[in-house]
Amino acid sequence: MATFSAFDGTTLAYHVSGQGEPLVCLPGGPMQDSAYLGDLGGLGAHRRLIMLDLRGTGESAEPKDTGSYRCDRLVDDVEALRAHLGLERMDVLGHSAGTNLALRYVERHPDRVDRLVLVTPSLFGVGVTVPGEARREAALLRRDEPWFAEAFAALEDIVAGRATEGSWQAIAPFAYGRWDAAARAHRAAEATQRNQQAAAVYGSEGAFDPDATRAALAGFHRPVLVLAGELDLNSPPGPVAELAALFPDARLVVQPGAGHFPWLDDGSRFVAAVEGFLS
Repeated sequence: MATFSAFDGTTLAYHVSGQGEPLVCLPGGPMQDSAYLGDLGGLGAHRRLIMLDLRGTGESAEPKDTGSYRCDRLVDDVEALRAHLGLERMDVLGHSAGTNLALRYVERHPDRVDRLVLVTPSLFGVGVTVPGEARREAALLRRDEPWFAEAFAALEDIVAGRATEGSWQAIAPFAYGRWDAAARAHRAAEATQRNQQAAAVYGSEGAFDPDATRAALAGFHRPVLVLAGELDLNSPPGPVAELAALFPDARLVVQPGAGHFPWLDDGSRFVAAVEGFLS
């Protein structure tokens, strides 16, 4: 672990592993310890992974101003990390909610990003809506799974506004291409990795400006990889394709059999897609 000082003096941590050219990785959650990213399915064999613990998560300190958990304000932390690393330009990977932070960083600092990778991206930051039918279609691809009936009933309760805490637990298998022991352990770890207070602030009023972000992306001419999971209810391929279309030079890849964490579902396929793009 290494640390640096953010714009407001908060001490932030990052973790370095792997070898090769640096790749700055922004975790999702939102506001989850970067540990859940692991080594991104073996990507560390090709890239030096720089995993940022966002303020108040992992080994990063909590700020005095909890309003600084808001996504747009976290951009300054990413820029402070770049300066600390001494990188003129950097490759950036964002996952899930972390893609919103990556996009706001591109909006403000387009000349500091070389290549951009967006993995199973959240779409809030660009105002793309995920229709309920798109989620339902993705869910029905799992109809032959032994856990499907219970999970699908819980999903319908959530859509109908009848959700309980048990409903959210029941739909957990939908997030993974395989609901095996590794997926269960990954899911269980989330309870201790996520800063719930910070998560509540992350997307609060003022965090996103879809019109401004879309305009910035239209003028961003560096290469972009947008990777969706075929089975991902959170970020189905159709709506994710709308995000990819906002860039002048974006490649959309849909990973077969993958959910929201594609490096867990098929690390070799995930690494081939990401490293092939970065190279």
